[in-house]
Amino acid sequence: MTIPESKLIPVTHWNQHYEWPTIAGLRYLIFNEHQNGFSKCVKRVGRRVLIDSELFRAWVEEQNSSQKGGQ
Repeated sequence: MTIPESKLIPVTHWNQHYEWPTIAGLRYLIFNEHQNGFSKCVKRVGRRVLIDSELFRAWVEEQNSSQKGGQ
């Protein structure tokens, strides 16, 4: 059994792969990562900040389901 590799994308290259969020929006999420739960998507290697695209999708779904539950 093999585990699929997550795709790690440098913040500066995010918009080459996805059009949303913008890099500025992504930096806002990273700046507030401990308040909004985004820290699970962020991986740091030295000074480089990478986003795990699979965990990002899961985080978006989690945000979506918490919004629906609050209504």
